[in-house]
Parts: sequence; C-alpha cells; structure tokens
Amino acid sequence: MAQPLQSINLVAPGFKGINTEDSPIAQDPSFAEIAENTVIDKSGRIAARKGSSVITTTKTELGVDYLHKIHFYYSSAGSASETVLSTGNNKILSGDTTLSDVSVLVGTGQSAPYQITDNNWKIVNFNDKAYFFQRGYDPLIYDYNGGSPELKTLQRVNNDINSDAVVTPDILKCHEALAAYGRLWIADSSVDNQVVYWSDLLIGNDFTGGTSGSINVAKVWPDGHDEVKAVAAHNDMLIIFGEHSIVIYGGASDPSTMALVDTVSGVGCICRNSVQSIGTDVLFMSDDGLRSFGRTVQEKSLPISDLSANVKTDIISSISVRTGPTASVYSPENTFYLISFPDQNLVYCFDLKTRLENNSYRVTTWTGEFFKSFERKTDGTLLMGSTAGVSEYKDYSDNGAAYRFKYYSPALAFGDASKFKLLKKINPTIIGGSTSTVFLKWGYDFSDVYNSITLEVTESVPAYYGVALYGTSPDSGGTAFTEAQYTGGTEVSRPRVNGTGYGTLVTVGLEADIGGSELSLQEINVLALIGRTV
Repeated sequence: MAQPLQSINLVAPGFKGINTEDSPIAQDPSFAEIAENTVIDKSGRIAARKGSSVITTTKTELGVDYLHKIHFYYSSAGSASETVLSTGNNKILSGDTTLSDVSVLVGTGQSAPYQITDNNWKIVNFNDKAYFFQRGYDPLIYDYNGGSPELKTLQRVNNDINSDAVVTPDILKCHEALAAYGRLWIADSSVDNQVVYWSDLLIGNDFTGGTSGSINVAKVWPDGHDEVKAVAAHNDMLIIFGEHSIVIYGGASDPSTMALVDTVSGVGCICRNSVQSIGTDVLFMSDDGLRSFGRTVQEKSLPISDLSANVKTDIISSISVRTGPTASVYSPENTFYLISFPDQNLVYCFDLKTRLENNSYRVTTWTGEFFKSFERKTDGTLLMGSTAGVSEYKDYSDNGAAYRFKYYSPALAFGDASKFKLLKKINPTIIGGSTSTVFLKWGYDFSDVYNSITLEVTESVPAYYGVALYGTSPDSGGTAFTEAQYTGGTEVSRPRVNGTGYGTLVTVGLEADIGGSELSLQEINVLALIGRTV
C-alpha cells in the first residue's frame, strides 16, 4: 500500500529569526538556521534588507580608509546648519557628497600642530555645537558660526582659535561623552578612568567653573573595582557603565544633589559605541551579548535575560575576536538595533517589534563592506559609512551591485527523526523579487552539500488603480492603449519543485541575488514520503 505524503508547511519561515543555540532536531521551524542579509518585515516575513546607496562622489581625503564614525550635526539655525561630520584616514571630515578635511582648521596660528592618529572619536551635539572626544586628545568643538564657510571653526576646547594660552588638562582628554540634562558629561581619560566630569550648565567647554563638577566612582563599584566604559541618561538617571558592572545615580538633572540609587554586578559594557537609547530603555553590548538597562536592573537578583540568547555563542565569538571598536544605531523607522563588527564585515540586526518567549529579540545578520559605521538623521534617514564614503539605507542593491539573500530552515524531522524521508515536493511562495535569480536548495542530515535548482522570477511591471486607466497602459506612442493586468504592485511567485534524495532530517534553503527589487518569503510547503526506520 502506498505511503501518504506528509507535509510541513513553513508559514512565514524564519519569522523568529536565527536560532543557533537550541537543538536543531527539536527546534521550532519558525526559526532559521541562517538568515543572512535579511530583516523581519512589517508583515512578519523574512525579507531582504535594503541596500547601501552611496551618495559620496568625491572622497579623496578619505583615501583607502573607511569612515569609522558618522555624525549628523544640526543647530538652532535649522536646515542651513545641517551637515554630516565623519572621521577616517586620521582626519575629521565634513559633507556627504564631497568629503572635505576640516581637521586642518585645528591649530591654525598655534605653535603646536594638532596631530590625529586614531579615528575612534565620540561626537555629540550640544548647545548648537558639536564636541569631539577621544582618549589622549584635546577635545574639539565644531561651530557653525552663522553659515559662512570661512567662519566655520574646529578648535580645541578651552582654547582660543589662534592661541596657546589655555592647555587642556590630561584628565579632560576623555574617551566618552554624553549630552544630557543641559550639560556635557565626560569620562575615561588615559590618566583616570574612575571619575565622571560634568560641565557648567549649557557651557560645554567649561569643566572648572560655575556649576561644573565631578564624581569619583572608585569606591562604589559593586565588585570592588571596575573602569568607566560608557555613560548614558535615562529617566533623570545617570547610568555609568563599567566593564563588568553598572552604577546608577538618580536626580542627575541637578548633579549637586544626585545620589547613588542602584548598582548591578556581573554585567557591564564592552564598548561605548554599542550604547543606544531607544526611548523607553537603553540597549548596550555586554561581554556575553545584547542587554537592556531596564531589564538588567529589574532582574539583577534573578537570572538576567539575554536579548541575544538565540545567537549567544555566535555573538560571544564575534566579541572575543574583534580587533577594534563596534558601531551601532537605533532606527525607530525600521524598528531595529544594528551592531556592527567592522573588522569582520558582520552586522547583527535585532528586530525590536516584539520579543520571543524567552524575552530575546529576533535577530538576523548582514554581511558586506558597506556597514562600518552608522548615524540616524533627524528626519529618520539612516546613514552608513564605508570605504566608499557616506551611503543611505535605501533601494535594494549595494552601490549598484547585487548582494546575496540567504535563508535556511532548521533540520526538519517530520515528527520522527528515526525514519527516512524521501523529499517529493518543495513549493515556496515568494513575494516580489522581480527579475531576481533564486536558488532553491535542500539537503539531508546536516550535510553542507545541497541539491539546488535555479528559478527565474519574471519581471513585473505593476499596474495600479487610477494609473494607465486601471488595467490598461499607453503604448509607445502615448495615445493607444494595450492591456495590463491590475496587480496591486507586488509580484507573487509559487514555483513547484520536485525533490530528490533521502535522509532522516531535511534542511530547506532559499538564496537570491538582490539587485534592485525587494523580496520576501511568505511560506515554504515541503512534502515528503516517510520511509522505514533507520
């Protein structure tokens, strides 16, 4: 008697993101083993990320280096003052289409030239100016000065533009800076990593007069010793991140009376570049994955939840082998937090729409050379830095070149891992992907050798209601009309593929070269014949 076919219908495959921690045999098929160059779209589908649309046309000053930092400067002067400031090739640059070296302005007329040999600046906007901080360097101020290019300045904090009269103390040559509660807060100098300084009210270059001050946290670390790595503000609190612990002061809007309100032991921050405020909370990268400040404080006496629990081993590996600083950004428009490891050409994309049952975020990965640094403009535009200069997160190609979308399912046992499965049919439902080349793959028993078939998604020219007379379009002459199908604007492809081979566990994958069109995966229906017990 013929055996009936059994079906696994992967509805919204990869909806829960990557999971490389749980047993692949018992894993929920809503997870993905691989989800590369993907996001979770607003419909809950695994979809191709947008691309890197390069807007820089002249990058001579950058040389062969990449943009280590991007910062969007704006002031009360409005759009006239807006500019992109960036760092790379041991220079401070301005502009997005043309990168101009503004670091040459520093030290004009001074006896001691300003030498830059590193690019890991912290840049913050404060009271119509941009402030630059990096360990061991005199802090710098960028001032718009009313818009005349010849009046724009980049000068040492505490220095007149043409004077050596005031020397910045080494303790103020800090690595971390925060603009909050009407002041600049700085910490982590090469001579003291236990003190946090704050400026006078609304005067970002005065750390000695008025209501400026400092606090030494050496005696309040919960484990006895730590070093300040990052500073953040949240709900009138000053959050001081050490490498292995956190100290929290309340009432930070009035530093003269703020007081220690809490400490957290065993969780710290690996890199000040990973800290991002998401409005209701603060995210940061610890030495074992992504953490939430609010959740960490709430659960400090309990097992602390890990927002990256489903990729814990992978992300710890990325942290342990990194050779430079990270880069991160929060994009409310895309509802994701990105953390980049520039030396590995690797980005983890954490989807913030919802949390999974274990309180972790859904996560996918991005690869490529266009995601070395990030910045979000006030209008929501997401900027990215690379060797090509400044780019925008838009369209569906990386500077005109296709990139590879990858999705692979967990191992599918069809309810019984002890029996052979003879794969008969694989029926994916693909949304979009006009003119894309799609590769449908399947394999057995954890082998990295896959059967593969190439599918061509036909070009779709959408016809919308009210455009081209709803269902018709003009011919080349512009007067006569030919028939056009009303599509709603999205192509849906349902190829049917015959499977081959057999094994006890089945893995299904789909790859596509994304070169101009969006693509998402709605479902994959897998039909298999169940054979004898192994």
